[in-house]
Formats: sequence, structure tokens, C-alpha cells
Amino acid sequence: MTAVPSLFAGYVLDLDGTVYLGDELLPGAAEAIARLRGAGARIVFVTNKPLQSSGEYAAKLTRLGVPAEPADVVTAVDALVHYLHAHHPGRRLVLIAEEVVAVRLRDEGFPIADSPERAEVVVVSFDRTFDYAKLHAAYRAVRENGAAIVATNPDPYCPTPDGGLPDCAAMLAAVEACTGARAEAVVGKPSEHMAAAFLDRLGVDPSHVAVVGDRVETDVAMGRHIGATGILVLSGATSADSAEEATTRPDYVIAGVHELVPGG
Repeated sequence: MTAVPSLFAGYVLDLDGTVYLGDELLPGAAEAIARLRGAGARIVFVTNKPLQSSGEYAAKLTRLGVPAEPADVVTAVDALVHYLHAHHPGRRLVLIAEEVVAVRLRDEGFPIADSPERAEVVVVSFDRTFDYAKLHAAYRAVRENGAAIVATNPDPYCPTPDGGLPDCAAMLAAVEACTGARAEAVVGKPSEHMAAAFLDRLGVDPSHVAVVGDRVETDVAMGRHIGATGILVLSGATSADSAEEATTRPDYVIAGVHELVPGG
């Protein structure tokens, strides 16, 4: 592991496996974040997990001891909305997603197709209610109407205290396998769509930003792609051994966010 030698003007902090695991704050996280804020750093929390709204994530952070407002949290759904408005404005959707995603998309003005053959875009997300009916609807939308496929995030699983849950990549693989089509975009980390969403909130040049998370292929890769510093924490999905084998190299590898404060 390598110590972080200095403070950054801005920090992008992943949530699951980085700030907390399940409903437990990771050791030293609250104290480290408070010290970074006290030193004048700007912080946004970024998650590929589309199971709650930004307001719900902010409330959870606050309850766990890390004060946060909804504007402090960027989710893959924010990136999804940004992408759909830019590339598929007003188009009818079929969803493999939980209700929180459906509510947000309706609020943003996207109609949900009343039948699969009328759908123009299939949205695939982390969905614990995924079933054959949803897969069949997506299949028909793509095969019968040529619908595009857009996914929220590339994560194969989400870390939890009891071993993890199948994530969006599992649902997307099923849709791609049966349709023979490929997603035109996966908009969460490490995509440029997610980066644009959080950089707008952060207001700091990427060269002065640290992107901190527990996955090399999403968190670290996104940081390196935008010219930020990529910091891997070993408190979640990635072990020290797998970090050594990764093709993308983190700038720093630390045990957890408690080591973000130099000399802390």
C-alpha cells in the first residue's frame, strides 16, 4: 500500500465498500471526511447503485454520521437521465429496473411503453425484481422494434456484508444473450456521462481531484480517464492481490478512506 502524500481540492467518494458497507460506516470514514471538509476540500459521493434516490443516500449518510445533502450525491440514474435527454429525448422505454428508477424517469418526462413492441429504448439497471416477464419484454422490444439498450452500470455484483448481490451486468448479460444486441451505452462509472455529472457538482478541475473507490475497473479507471488521481481502497470489492493483477494501475492503494488524510 502507498500513503497519500497531500490533500486534494476535491474528492469523489464511492459509497458501497468505500464509505460504508451495508448499514455500517467503515472505520474512520466519518472522521476522515470531516477532516477533509475542514481543510476546505469539496466532496461528492458517487454510486453506481440505482436502488435509492440521491435524497435517500444523503439521508443514510447523515444518519451514519456523515452529514450530506441530496446535491452531494450523484448516482448512475443521474448519468442515465443525462444520457437519455441527450440521445433519446422523449422516447418510450421498457425498464428492467426497480420502482425508484421508474419514478425518476417518469418525472423527467420519459413515457413507459404500454407494450414492448412500442418501446424505443430498453433501460437495464440493477434490479432485485428481475424476472422472466421483464426479460421477455426487453427481448420483444429489441427483436420486434429494434429498441436500443442503455444500461446504468457495468458492475457484476454489489458488495454487501454477507457476500454481495448480482448487479446490473448480470441483467444486461441476459438481455444481450437472448437478443444478440449490445448496449449502446453503459452510463455509470467509469463512463464520461457519470464523470460529467459529478464534475459539474464538484466544480473542481480534474487535475486537482481524487477519485476514491473499491473497484479498479470503475472508480480508478474513471479517475485516470478524466485526468484525476485514482485511489483504490481495500475495504470493499478489491483485494490487494487482485489490485496487483489489474491492468489499470491506481495512483495510490490504501486500506480505507481513513487513510486519505496525510499523516492521519
